Amino acid sequence: MRAAVTGGSGVVGGPVIRHLVEAGHEVVALARTETAGQRVAGLGAQPSRGDVLDPESLRAFVAGADWVFHVAGVNEMCPADRRLMTRVNVEGTRHVADACHRKGVGRLIHTSSAVTLGEAAGETGNESTSHRGRYRSLYEESKVLAERELVRAGDVEVVVVNPSSVQGPGRSTGTGRLVIDVLDGRLPFLVDSTFSIVDIDDCARGHLLAAERGEPGERYVLSGATLTIREALHRVAAVTGAVPKVRYLPSSVALIGGTLVELVYRLGRRRPPVCREMVSILRAGAAYDGSRATRELGLQYRPFDETIRRMVDWFRAQGLVG
Repeated sequence: MRAAVTGGSGVVGGPVIRHLVEAGHEVVALARTETAGQRVAGLGAQPSRGDVLDPESLRAFVAGADWVFHVAGVNEMCPADRRLMTRVNVEGTRHVADACHRKGVGRLIHTSSAVTLGEAAGETGNESTSHRGRYRSLYEESKVLAERELVRAGDVEVVVVNPSSVQGPGRSTGTGRLVIDVLDGRLPFLVDSTFSIVDIDDCARGHLLAAERGEPGERYVLSGATLTIREALHRVAAVTGAVPKVRYLPSSVALIGGTLVELVYRLGRRRPPVCREMVSILRAGAAYDGSRATRELGLQYRPFDETIRRMVDWFRAQGLVG
């Protein structure tokens, strides 16, 4: 197969390219900069200069592709440029879907997020969950709107994957940065809640399986483990021997603190380490059921402890934690 990948120099896109190349597929990867081009070339993909916000470059990029993996996107909390997230996630998806339609691509695999399920507090989200009707973050809103843009793909077969929090070697931003700060003692206060994760490598394999076996018009949640923050830190201590020193705050106190910290940093024209949106997401928690991907795609998730060990070993090798 000839596969075209957007976001190939990113956390998820890089492993997707690696798995495609290892499987013997021909891979072309969209590269917005020379540095990104060198990175995807090092993974075995052919760089194609372009941008998801440049429709003309996308049409040239997807021409002749059997599969297009649209992985590119902006995923961050407390974003400095809120408009950029909407443009890349929503407008970028619109341009990719339109390019696939115009160039007769066989199948589009779209990387969404489990947050688009919109489960209510205390509910475990799955592919049939009804959205609660309000957004908890700008990122959630942008990814929901992005999924709606997929109708522009026309008769192209569209398969959506919805990963939960992606963690593992290579992830040092977003929630990865949160983990680093906890391990290194720079975030001594937390709110205990529930969360779900999927290993980076499992996430990438889920993308390929969606391309090979996914049903057109369907979505597949990729999520390997669900646990509380307290449970996760106990497992981290057992696996690594490192005991993160944290105190748990009442959620109301944390929300006030996050709001004040954000205000002070914004007034100083600096990006805050925590913000009201981040604390609100932590308070709500999230639980996702990734079993459909196992039943229908054949995806097997690795144990949580293995993900933790891989992640912490990589942090240490990169000098990100002591």
